[in-house]
Amino acid sequence: MVQAKSWVMVKHFDGFPKDSDFQLKVEELPEPKDGEVLLEAVFLSVDPYMRWVFWNKLPEYCKTAETLSSKNPAFPVGSHVVSHCGWRSHSVSDGADLIPIMADWPSDVSLSLALGTIGMPGLTALYGIEEVLGLQKNETLLVNAAAGAVGNVVGQIAKIKGCKVVGSAGSDAKVAYLRELGFDEAFNYKTVPSLEEALKKAAPEGYDCLFENVGGYFSTVALPQMKTFGRIAVCGSISTYNDGTPQTGPYPHFTMIVKQLKMEGFTQNRWQHKNPESLKRMMAWLKEGKLKCREHVTKGFENMPAAFMGLLRGDNIGKAVVAV
Repeated sequence: MVQAKSWVMVKHFDGFPKDSDFQLKVEELPEPKDGEVLLEAVFLSVDPYMRWVFWNKLPEYCKTAETLSSKNPAFPVGSHVVSHCGWRSHSVSDGADLIPIMADWPSDVSLSLALGTIGMPGLTALYGIEEVLGLQKNETLLVNAAAGAVGNVVGQIAKIKGCKVVGSAGSDAKVAYLRELGFDEAFNYKTVPSLEEALKKAAPEGYDCLFENVGGYFSTVALPQMKTFGRIAVCGSISTYNDGTPQTGPYPHFTMIVKQLKMEGFTQNRWQHKNPESLKRMMAWLKEGKLKCREHVTKGFENMPAAFMGLLRGDNIGKAVVAV
């Protein structure tokens, strides 16, 4: 028997989450049955989309885990996987929800990156650029929330592809990080006198592509800065996640008609059949120094809610993870 800890939501969020919305539970887990494995969390992911997942009570929380005990030959003891079984220190799985870490994962690369650059956020960035935007060399790309887990990878891949990249972030430290990554232009949207003027100054010629992570007011201002036939990949809407009352308008339809824009929402699992090749490509970029990774690490399983709320406040630069 293994003692497992888990965080559960005991009250639906009313606006921004609070400590009292979460409860830590402890339970005893039995030994795995035939076909099952017992997992121990190593790193747990913290992502903005979890705000919506918590609301809908779905078990879509990622973690990297090590197999402690196994009666499933596909997952031997000591092997590492990505699991989607929630904020749990230990779990028993029949293997259906487990994704093996690539067999040739380098020993000098932290397994936490399987939750970030070499995982779902990195794949989101890659597929948004290649499959949705069809980004081409010498085009100009705008990405907001650019210092986050997805946004920083978006900018770096766009630079690999020979594009001009403009990034918006919410602190001077984040802007400095974007410049370290090679962004052509970066600005703090919280301190610029005018978001419209900041966008115009960064790219007077306009934007071919927008990788949208924020929504809300930013989108309202950014869409008129798009070039004719511009493309927009909608990945997130973090500006609206904690609203008690849904935002309404203004409406972008006339701008989209006049500029003949294409806007498409997406999630990375649409192209999961490409994941093995895509992850190998991204690992190669990492080893070549073309992709840089920065993580915001919170230590201790007991600090999961604090890490989640810190993420929603924008405390993190790069991918937010909890090290168990």
